[in-house]
Amino acid sequence: SINCLLQRRPRECLPAPCSGHPQWQAMEAEPTWDAQLASAAEALKESKFFDGVQFINSCMEAYGKLVGDEDGKLIKDPTAFVADHSGKLSADQKAQLTKMYEVRGDIITGLGAHKRAAADFAAAQALGGASDGLAAKQKSAEEAAKGPKKLDKIPVTVITGFLGAGKTTLLNRILKENHGKRIAVIENEFGEVGIDDSLIEAGPLTTEENIVEMNNGCICCTVRGDLIMGLKKMVKNAQKNNKPLDAVIIETTGLADPAPVAQTFFADDFVQQKLCLDGILTVADAKHLIMHLDEEKPEGVENEAVEQVAFADRILLNKCDLVSEADLDEVERRIRMINEGVQIKRCKYSEVDMDFILGIKAFSLDKILEMDDGFLSDSAEHQHDERVSSVGINIKGEVDQQKLNDWIGWLLKEKGIDIFRTKGVLAVKGMPQKFVFQAVHMAFSGAPQRDWATGEERVCKLTFIGKNLDREELVGGFNKCLV
Repeated sequence: SINCLLQRRPRECLPAPCSGHPQWQAMEAEPTWDAQLASAAEALKESKFFDGVQFINSCMEAYGKLVGDEDGKLIKDPTAFVADHSGKLSADQKAQLTKMYEVRGDIITGLGAHKRAAADFAAAQALGGASDGLAAKQKSAEEAAKGPKKLDKIPVTVITGFLGAGKTTLLNRILKENHGKRIAVIENEFGEVGIDDSLIEAGPLTTEENIVEMNNGCICCTVRGDLIMGLKKMVKNAQKNNKPLDAVIIETTGLADPAPVAQTFFADDFVQQKLCLDGILTVADAKHLIMHLDEEKPEGVENEAVEQVAFADRILLNKCDLVSEADLDEVERRIRMINEGVQIKRCKYSEVDMDFILGIKAFSLDKILEMDDGFLSDSAEHQHDERVSSVGINIKGEVDQQKLNDWIGWLLKEKGIDIFRTKGVLAVKGMPQKFVFQAVHMAFSGAPQRDWATGEERVCKLTFIGKNLDREELVGGFNKCLV
């Protein structure tokens, strides 16, 4: 998270860098830093770059303490570290650090952070390790950082944004667009009763086998392993059926922190080799965004709305028809306070040109590391606000439309501040179509959509997501609307 300092796992023994040093003699039994360096080199040899980052960072953290790097510049700012400490280091220490920086540069290159890798190679040379090989690596990294990205992997777009911003509407627009791309979809829903699977409309080249739904948790934490398995299955099935994928789209829950989702594309070897992040798209609700940015969270809990804006490569400022021009300017000002350089597109109903959101090659690991130097740490934890929960209803039967309208109207008026999101697919008495309704706080909309199929059981499914929800009140109130 960018809201708190990521804590790394404790390291027990920190041997000195020089075998003649008295501290080395006292701690020689467990040479942590050089063992970590050896593990990093082995991970690099096997192209296990994410594991390699964990090893080399642990190595350099331990070594940095021994050479007086109290503020962590050795990893965070190699140029500053060399300027501050070069004159205080022994020849042996410089040699060890040169090796560490070269290994780290090679690992980071493997992950695609070329700008950062160039800084590591430059530090290695500045510490006395100047060589044709290091110079060539630095030059190659600098050229890769400036040049266009090579797209030899399947591009992945992550659609994020707070509850009710318009993510599923955007996803449907992408799938129905005549772009000729075969797109696979992973859709993650927070509610305990899945609704979005009924709302996704597959396009001509997106079949049901290419849509994976994850409704049993949030992919930024509890079902992150399922995300990895889903991605692997999609890629392998595409290869097996000789139907190569042109793109993958992941729609997160409205409560997801995009950082752990993005980290997935570096943490798993298969995923890192076959897929790459094209961009993180954040759909922002122009009417409600500022309210969610300003929401006070319990200590240690992230504000997901802030994280979603901070990690965005593109922002769709949606529902612009619901607010004034002055309000839109203020929303954009608040967005740029968090993510100054992000491209923002104003829209309504998530209508946007496809070239603004697909094939944009906008995700940059270098940019993320500059903002959050702990992004590649495997010890980070994401904590949701425990006050936020969902209440799901899935019941056979039909509702009386007037009773439903009266109850929903009363509920959103009285409780709408705390009910972030309401969505449902209902069977209404006398209506041949499925009635789809959605609400964001007090703003409500609903309309008949697809017909019920012949013989299809008429059921009502709806989900409430919000803060301090009263399950008994919600279920009891809905049941009174049943015919």
